[in-house]
Amino acid sequence: MNIKIYRKEGVESFEIPFESTTLLKALFHIKHKIDNSLTFSSNCRSGVCGACAVRVNGKEVLSCSYNFKDDDLVEPLAYHEVLRDLKVNKKRVVETLKSSTTWLQKSKKAEITQEQVSLTEKQTDCILCDSCYSSCPVLEINPNFIGPFALTRAYRYTSDPREGDIQSIVDNIQTNGIWDCTLCGNCTEVCPQGIDPKMDITMLRGTSTQFGYSDPNFQTMDFGFSGGF
Repeated sequence: MNIKIYRKEGVESFEIPFESTTLLKALFHIKHKIDNSLTFSSNCRSGVCGACAVRVNGKEVLSCSYNFKDDDLVEPLAYHEVLRDLKVNKKRVVETLKSSTTWLQKSKKAEITQEQVSLTEKQTDCILCDSCYSSCPVLEINPNFIGPFALTRAYRYTSDPREGDIQSIVDNIQTNGIWDCTLCGNCTEVCPQGIDPKMDITMLRGTSTQFGYSDPNFQTMDFGFSGGF
């Protein structure tokens, strides 16, 4: 079977002498048997750590969980600095957590029910693979967009009964944040943990309206009617 890998010099093809198995196994075969300069990231090899995320045929996957197919094109994650081959620098995405202040701002005592825990239980399953960030089309035109990764974290804390200063988080996700999202759902589709950033962002928009914010795009829309009767 054949696998194509995008490298700095261009797309390079490699023959894999066994039937389809995980992409990560194929990458290790290439590194150990064909070209030991091939560089990629991996760690747990069981879909838990998120280190091995790449793009295959334009869609984000975990290489330890994805079974490769003949003639697949493997690329590094989009909107990341490529260090070499499939290995990228994830520091920039982590920095979005700082700009969106997605942590507990002001702790307060609160009794938490199981129902309240369930509201944000899924969001805490994030494995920091950056697949959602790489899949986001907004970043192609606005590199300052906070991105779905940080926004779903923002939702997690604005929904926490122990948060005593929700407005601080809400204030910090208005510019290059929730209103810039197109709600295309790419982030939700590629998340290996089943997290739904699209819905989280939708919920954050509702919370923002409670604090007096509204979609700034409405100001540029023309709702006038033209034509006769």
